Amino acid sequence: MKSHSPHKSLVNVLGVVYYHSRTEDGGDLYLTRHAEPHAEHLEIHNWYEESWFTKHRVKLLGTSSVYRVPTRTIKGTHLDLVVKNCRVGEDVPLNTHTLQEFMSAEFNSPWEEFSLVQEMGDRQYSQSIGWVKVQRPLAIYVPPQKMQLWQSGRSRSRINRIHARHPGVDLDILKQYKLVYEWIRGKNLIEIFEHIRTDIPNIIQHLQSMQGKAQNDLSEKGYLMADMKPEHVIIDEDDCKSIESAGRKGDPAAAAKQVAMVERLLEIGKYSIIDYELLFRTPEHEDRVKASRRHRYLDDQRDRFEPTPLPTYLSRTEILGVPYIFGRAESTGGRMWVVGRNARLFDYFLPERWRKTPALSLSDANEVFYTITKDNIHLVWRTSRVGEYPADRKYSSAEIEKIRRFGINSPFEEFTISQELNQRGIRAVYVRAIYETGSLKIEISADSRRYQSHRAIVDIDGNPVLAAEHNYITIRGYYNGPDDWVPEHEGVLLTPIDLSRAVKKNIIDEPKSTRYTERTAERLHEAGYDGSLLKPDDILVAVDSQGGLMNEQNGEPALIICNFEVLCRMAASEA
Repeated sequence: MKSHSPHKSLVNVLGVVYYHSRTEDGGDLYLTRHAEPHAEHLEIHNWYEESWFTKHRVKLLGTSSVYRVPTRTIKGTHLDLVVKNCRVGEDVPLNTHTLQEFMSAEFNSPWEEFSLVQEMGDRQYSQSIGWVKVQRPLAIYVPPQKMQLWQSGRSRSRINRIHARHPGVDLDILKQYKLVYEWIRGKNLIEIFEHIRTDIPNIIQHLQSMQGKAQNDLSEKGYLMADMKPEHVIIDEDDCKSIESAGRKGDPAAAAKQVAMVERLLEIGKYSIIDYELLFRTPEHEDRVKASRRHRYLDDQRDRFEPTPLPTYLSRTEILGVPYIFGRAESTGGRMWVVGRNARLFDYFLPERWRKTPALSLSDANEVFYTITKDNIHLVWRTSRVGEYPADRKYSSAEIEKIRRFGINSPFEEFTISQELNQRGIRAVYVRAIYETGSLKIEISADSRRYQSHRAIVDIDGNPVLAAEHNYITIRGYYNGPDDWVPEHEGVLLTPIDLSRAVKKNIIDEPKSTRYTERTAERLHEAGYDGSLLKPDDILVAVDSQGGLMNEQNGEPALIICNFEVLCRMAASEA
């Protein structure tokens, strides 16, 4: 796409990919994939330049600021746009009946609205739920000017609720968001009835019935619209011409035929729905979406090393022998490496999917948390201690000295170790992704050795993958069974528990915990690794719903290593 700005990037927000650029006026423009053929038409000076916009805009009916405006003519063509101000955070002016039915209705944020519209209008995605004809979402424009809070009409509590639903998604309470759609050539139901030139008994009932049909269609396909009106139902321009040509002024039979034609179009779904600021999923469809994404995730995770087509905003790389899909977490300014060659996995690990979901601490000493993501995926995330000199009470003074001598592994080293152990038949939790935070660290790293040793390993832009000024979070699978087993056993998943907690819960006794820890260290030694620093809380067993342990073929409990920060190859530990 063409742009005058050198600041441009591909951004993925709530599953929609945008081409982001800074505009000439200092604002931000986000173009969807539908905008690609019209990128030049959508440059700000070609439709939103003040004199052009003021002269050519036509206000559309409704309670919000919605305009139809043509772009300037470029290479002999122009584009008709619908431009609306997003009312996110404002009061919802609904009638009493609607308020009673949709008590918690709130205006969508621009990102939520485009995500829902894209979902409804995507033929491939919607095969299982029914496809809805929609306006094509083209762009989100964020002007550079900031309003005063009183000017915005927005409520901080409403904006905070949106942030809670979608953590990490950028939304400034003081900025305007202008949503740009492609104009649909046609007429709404009110306009159609204006061209049926006769007095029709019960015209209000006809409109209510037709509106109800469209609303029922939406509901069956998994969506609700809190402010559904006849004006939101659009009949295509060619069909409108056929309807108009079928009528003669003052002919009741012709008028009845015209009404029947409209009803038939609604019956076969040949109409479009517009205005999505109060659109949302039904609870049942919300559950379907989560379940569908989880099932797709499990299949993709099982096939994570099978190459898939690569979107342009992602790239493939290999670090210390592990293949990754690399990309940027644009919502936070961070970077992310997802294990494998399957690009479809990348979106599941974006920070807005897991960073602020309710989490359960799994460690009294370290930042290790279990969470269920917005896609109903069970994950464990852990803040890396690379560059630190830990002084955990569980280590003796001699062990702490050994750790200080060797150092804490980087996230990339940890992931390499996990991959190698699983390949050698030593069970280890599955590593999923490495996330580098966009924000800067407060403390300076005490141990710089890993940053120096990784200095030559760079990303696609030439930046070192391990940066001392940023924090790193490792994302692992919540071990509920082997990856090739979990998709086939959805209802009988296992629960992981470390050896120290298993003792406290009387699942095993202390002597067994000690024996299992020693056995794990012995197996590591045989494979060429120093596991002498492993402790019982670094090793998991998997428990079924009856409290039984997952066993190996020899009848002994399966032991799964869950901490790799102090593991190293024998040659390195002896150096």
